[in-house]
Order: sequence, then C-alpha cells, then structure tokens
Amino acid sequence: MAERQTYGLDDLLGILGHLRDPNKGCPWDRQQDFRSLLPYVLEEAYEVAEAIDQEDMVALRDELGDLLFQIAFQAHLGQESGHFDFPQVVDAICAKMIRRHPHVFGEVELGDAAAVNAHWERLKASERARKSAEIPPGLLDGVAQALPALVRAEKLQRRASRGGFDWDQATEVLDKVREEVDECAETLADGASHRARVHEVGDLLFVAVNLARHLGVDAEQALRAANHRFEKRFRYIEQGLRAQGRAPGIKVRAEMERLWAAAKAVE
Repeated sequence: MAERQTYGLDDLLGILGHLRDPNKGCPWDRQQDFRSLLPYVLEEAYEVAEAIDQEDMVALRDELGDLLFQIAFQAHLGQESGHFDFPQVVDAICAKMIRRHPHVFGEVELGDAAAVNAHWERLKASERARKSAEIPPGLLDGVAQALPALVRAEKLQRRASRGGFDWDQATEVLDKVREEVDECAETLADGASHRARVHEVGDLLFVAVNLARHLGVDAEQALRAANHRFEKRFRYIEQGLRAQGRAPGIKVRAEMERLWAAAKAVE
C-alpha cells in the first residue's frame, strides 16, 4: 500500500490485512491473538484518558487512533477465526445505541438526564436477562473483571445500591472509613500476617470508594488528580534541591518537607 496524504477506515482494515498476511505480513503482528493484545488495548485506553486529562487535543487525536487500531485488530482476529468481523462490530453498537435511546430514535419521552440514566440501566438489565434466560441474572452480573479496581468497586457498589444495599448518608460511610482505619491500625499493633494486612487495606480502599460515591466524586478521577498533584509537588522538591546542589535522600528529609509545603503554597 503506497503512502499518501489521507487515509480512511477501509485503508486501516486493509493495512491490518497486509500485516496479518501469512506470507508477506509482519512476523510480530502475525503471532498476536486476542489475549496477547489485551495489554495494548488497556494501555491505549489509559493513554486516551491521559490526553483528555491534559487537554492535549493533538495527543488525543493520536491516542484515539492507536485505540482504534487495537479495536480494528481485535475485529480482524474475529474475522480470521470466523466469530465476527468489523462491520458486525459496527452493526452491533449502532443497534445497541438506537435500542438504548428510544427517547431520541423512538417515541419514549424522558424528561431529564436522571430519567435517561434510569431507563438505560433498565434496558441493560433486560439485555442481561435475555442473555442468561436459564439463570436469573444477578445485580452484579456484567461488571467486567478487567476494569481498574477503583472503577470496578464503584460499579459494584452502584449495582448493589439499586438493590437497596447501601448507606443512607455519607456520614455513615465516613464512620465506616474510620472503622476500617482502626482495623488497619490493629494489624500493626498485633503484628498481623501480610494476608491480614492486605485484607484490611482492601476493605479501607473499598469503603473509601463508597465515600467518594456518596459525595458525588469519581474515585478513579480523584485518585488520578491526586497522583498528578503528588508528581507536580515532588518535581518541585527535586528542582529546589537541584538548585542547592543536592538530591533527594533521607539526609535532606527536613528540606524536602519544607519544599513540599512550599509546593502546596504555590498551588
């Protein structure tokens, strides 16, 4: 395929055909399968999220292209194995979006975003029920195991909440956070096993996500923002130490603390 100024979706699918050609294709691309590509799908999705966080539209364009390539690659593997192809992937999502938006493409009237969301969830529940006709679907069915842990915790909690299993007030969740902190402290005092500490820290993180949910905060985005603040402040520390001819280390801990406080003040 000759290089030219602009390309379309058909070109992308054609490129994948060349890459997977058993005789003239790329050795690396030819040996990939659904599972081997999974880390790249996740990585590209995170890089899309990073470009959005940084409001970098050029990077977002490029990262969306990388993610699209991974989607097209998976569809190409589906075609090779006889399970599905790219047009069927497109057809399925188009049909799903039309089905789940009867207030746009049909006669249903939904007054606001909350009503739309409630209707969306009812439709998804109905779809899950049709897929598992023999066994009634549980509220937690369909929450993907591969999701980031914070995202999955929030989705599990929302599903359970729809079944009435939830706290009524955020203050009650805050009390539970304090309880879990105390239980973590007990593992230190008792010299508990590593397994016990993993258990208690996991419970603390899970209930912290619950608190975020009750406060209307996206836990994943909140932690991403906290990571960004930490990185920015620590780079400020490094820059300050570098100006003094020093480097981070235990011997300059007091100066690092001072610079940390200065970095917060600058914010």
